[in-house]
Amino acid sequence: MEINIKNRYCVIMAGGIGSRFWPMSRTAHPKQFMDILGTGQTLLQQTYNRFLRLCPKENIFIVTNDSYVGLVKEQISGISDSAILSEPMRKNTAPCVAYACYKIAAIDPNAVTVIAPSDHLITKEDTFVKAIKACYKKAEAEDCLVTLGIRPSRPDTGYGYIQYVESDVKEEDVRIKKVKTFTEKPDLEMAKFFLQSGDFLWNAGIFVWSVKSVIKAFEKHSPEMASLFKEGQSVYNTPREAEFIANAYTHCKNISIDYAIMEKADNVYVRSSVIGWSDLGTWGSLYDHIPADADKNAVVGKNVITYNSKNCIINVPKDKLVILQGLNGYIVVESDGILLICKKEDEQQIKNFVNDVKVTKGEKFV
Repeated sequence: MEINIKNRYCVIMAGGIGSRFWPMSRTAHPKQFMDILGTGQTLLQQTYNRFLRLCPKENIFIVTNDSYVGLVKEQISGISDSAILSEPMRKNTAPCVAYACYKIAAIDPNAVTVIAPSDHLITKEDTFVKAIKACYKKAEAEDCLVTLGIRPSRPDTGYGYIQYVESDVKEEDVRIKKVKTFTEKPDLEMAKFFLQSGDFLWNAGIFVWSVKSVIKAFEKHSPEMASLFKEGQSVYNTPREAEFIANAYTHCKNISIDYAIMEKADNVYVRSSVIGWSDLGTWGSLYDHIPADADKNAVVGKNVITYNSKNCIINVPKDKLVILQGLNGYIVVESDGILLICKKEDEQQIKNFVNDVKVTKGEKFV
């Protein structure tokens, strides 16, 4: 039985800073608001348009930080103020999910919603749409929490992993499995074991559930947060909502939805998917998604000339002429007067660079 499309909702999480993409991604203008792939659309716009294929426009909500509301309005033309959920401070994903789901429940108690980050790449959109529809169907029919799992292609230590077993019921979609365990980012040996065992998936951080099921899960596994957001039932979707949320966020815990709910619940399922997914978490992950030249340099910029340089990722403004000679395996990025040159293999140090810049040169550069 196909679900009523009017009960389908989507929540896009767009409040992060994306510091690993510095200097392009800055506190004032993070990566989700950028055309980081050179496609003509920002990551947020790509995500929003993807979800227009799954639910009505008026059922798409964007959760973002107070300081990015203007950027959301600029990039998503015609979005209503009520569809932008403004967070007064960053408290990780659990409060973000609780806020959105309690607000949607006040509009439509029968809502089934997908929760997704704003800054992921999905190249196989038809396959993605099919996967989310299957998850919607499962979540409408049962009291369950569904997450999207990505079939791993390498022993990556940068992702969380989901171990699954065969479902305890006969699934209409055979790709839906019962979740056995969640594992945080493993070391390389453990990641290799996960890959070889064949029953682990990457955790994509994309969830589907009915608002009834997730509220029930909050009440069971995170009762303090549940009671905090439940208090707002009479003010959601009214002029008093912003004041209530400003107060609620000062009291709620800084915790991810994985820790708060998913790792504790026993009614969690995963839908195995091959959707051309990347969380675009690092410059290195971006390298795989930009066409490379004969020397395996991935270049975004109209006026870049390389000599004896290979395996680099280069991202510079269109009007900037850049000449590179003799570099192998480097990240070269210029944005708003800041130039970063860093070995690809050392990109995990970018967060440290950002912290040092903040201390020695001030907030204006971060």
